[in-house]
Amino acid sequence: MSRLGNILREFFRKGDVFLLCLCTGASLYGIALIFSATRWSGGYRSVIVQFVAMLVGICLYIALTFVDFQMLLEKGWKGFFAFNVLFLLLLLTPLGTDNNSGNLNWLAIDKIIPGFPLDLQPNEIIKIPFILLLAHQINRIQERGRRISSLPNLLQITAHAMFMVGLIAVICGDMGMCMVYIFLFVTMAWTAGVKLYWFLIGAVTAVGGFVLAWKTVLQSSRFEYIRMRFLVVLDHNLDPLDRGFQQNRSLLALGSGGFSGQGFLNGTQTQAPYSSALPARHTDFIFSACGEELGMLGCLLILILLAAIILRCFHIGRTSASPFCAYTAITFGGMLLIQTVFNVGMCLYVLPVMGLTLPFFSYGGSSLITLYAAMGVVSGLKANSLPSWLRNRT
Repeated sequence: MSRLGNILREFFRKGDVFLLCLCTGASLYGIALIFSATRWSGGYRSVIVQFVAMLVGICLYIALTFVDFQMLLEKGWKGFFAFNVLFLLLLLTPLGTDNNSGNLNWLAIDKIIPGFPLDLQPNEIIKIPFILLLAHQINRIQERGRRISSLPNLLQITAHAMFMVGLIAVICGDMGMCMVYIFLFVTMAWTAGVKLYWFLIGAVTAVGGFVLAWKTVLQSSRFEYIRMRFLVVLDHNLDPLDRGFQQNRSLLALGSGGFSGQGFLNGTQTQAPYSSALPARHTDFIFSACGEELGMLGCLLILILLAAIILRCFHIGRTSASPFCAYTAITFGGMLLIQTVFNVGMCLYVLPVMGLTLPFFSYGGSSLITLYAAMGVVSGLKANSLPSWLRNRT
């Protein structure tokens, strides 16, 4: 017990307690919304799983505060890369499952550990080592006196990022997650000082590739569901009872909530005893469930909490003593920002459905644990950051 007390005292002295409080506050708010969104089903498994995941996440946050990832990567970055690839490849084993989502995203751990309450999501978990590896790769290039904007070096980091994006696309088929990884790469490249003209070239190439894919590959019946996800955003009346059903229901829930909402546990769709009222109300569309029951005020509180967490990550990045810490912390903040924008845009029917959850609020045990672990890494960057002149002497 005395050792645990010493660890906690050291954490309160060195770690980012304020960031942990923000994350815990957001999680507790999310658990209350999950309780309301799942009450119609008569079970509380989702609430229990989310609460346990939060407790595990807090423990991970504290533990990772004491880990110096920059030093670990200097000693064995290959292990991080091997973990990313092998963990994704596990989805091709009998453990891989799509949970009726159409994307092979989860590992059914209960097949080998009966009663295990969580399905692990590798492409969520490996975001952390992916960001750390990319920051280490860029930092090593710059430490050798090379320009990150030179073509050979830019191709090197782009190849790493696109390899992981391609692996996720081939194995999981999750285009939403691929977009997140691309934006993580863009965020870190911008933070590291890659010149603006490379982003313009990349944007033009991406738009051209999308137009070409739209006119060729996406015209086939096999990819009709992807094409329709974009078309229904442009025309809400195109397929309101099928491809646009989820987002039409989302808009209805948000609109009916008004300024202060219909009241907690009193939402018309959120409390409706059938799954087709507001689909995925405790996962992808929890923001809409909040809007219906707590109104614009409840939604604003969600955005304020997430904005505070994101800005805290940016602040730690801007005040870091080393480029590695700055790149990592800012990219973790960018990760939260990207997922928040995509999820809220999806709920407001201005972006297509991409299956991306709202950080800290949507149900998902492995997702929540990963978020706490990511924020624990940020806390560790603040606690263990050393000036470059001192690190070179350790």
